[in-house]
Amino acid sequence: MLIDSEVQNSQCNISESEIFKYSELEEATDKFDTSRILGSGGYGTVYSGTLKDGRLVAIKRMHKDKFKILRLHDKKLEEETLRKFINEVSMLTRMRHENLVQLFGCTSPQTRELLLVQEYVPNGTLARRLRKDTLPWSTRLNVAVQTASALAYLHASNVIHRDVKTSNILLDGSLNAKVADFGLSRLVPHGATHITTDPAGTPGYIDPEYYEHCHLSDKSDVYSFGVILVELISSLPAYSEDEKQPFLSDFAMDKIFNGQLEKLVDPNLRFESDNWISETVSAVAELAFGCLQPQRNMRPTMSEVLNTLENIKSGSSQKALKWGSNHCYNATKVHIVSRLPDDYFEKK
Repeated sequence: MLIDSEVQNSQCNISESEIFKYSELEEATDKFDTSRILGSGGYGTVYSGTLKDGRLVAIKRMHKDKFKILRLHDKKLEEETLRKFINEVSMLTRMRHENLVQLFGCTSPQTRELLLVQEYVPNGTLARRLRKDTLPWSTRLNVAVQTASALAYLHASNVIHRDVKTSNILLDGSLNAKVADFGLSRLVPHGATHITTDPAGTPGYIDPEYYEHCHLSDKSDVYSFGVILVELISSLPAYSEDEKQPFLSDFAMDKIFNGQLEKLVDPNLRFESDNWISETVSAVAELAFGCLQPQRNMRPTMSEVLNTLENIKSGSSQKALKWGSNHCYNATKVHIVSRLPDDYFEKK
């Protein structure tokens, strides 16, 4: 069977994770009652559940329609879905970081449904909190540092997340960040600058160079993280239905370059009335500008991004925007619009 060979060849065997019975997870979620839904995406729906041992968990379930097709006749969909399932289990099992969501286990590959069991993160996604609540700037900056720390850890382990976005960043009870969803992640051979693979990810976050040339690198995550930095500053979504300027990255690059940051910043952040907020937001905006450069060799590495954010947070403003001569930039001299090609959605 396909999944058996995939599991055997994966670098981290599913047997290293706890194996749950489908019936146990069905009971934990009250038969996947709609009141238990935490969120939903292209892959499936996430439910809250309580295990028999009292653990509160999040259970990721593939959409029913996709699962029916999978079991009937669509071999291509079967391979894609099983690969994503194994990929996420493998990645989460081998990774240990305080800002990565913890995997408890999964159902057996031979079960009636493929389910992932992860730690429950109570405060939902960063995307939802940015749109519905007024998160203080200090919390947003802390989330940026923690997310950068998780991504730097992944990159040091030769893993590219490939779907970095605010809806894949969860917030715990203390509003600490937990990076989630490793279904699209890729392991890169040691020493390789990139791998060639078809573009995948979410509109508004996809690295233009990756989209145009199919070259996926750790700098693709850096680009996506740059979009997240802009979302933290503005509270605006990465993509909108505005035909003139659908991508937040375009809008942000324009305002940062033209010295109009006040038109980008969320007015609830007290940008113009608090000196510390003004200085740190400005520094983060310039860092975002560097992350959003369309050529990957113009972007900093994730470890450099982390170091820069830590310096910004600690108040080391003189160090904050310097990450080496190969990557330094000046927002008043460089202006490159970083957006996807006009035919992006036609191709999708």
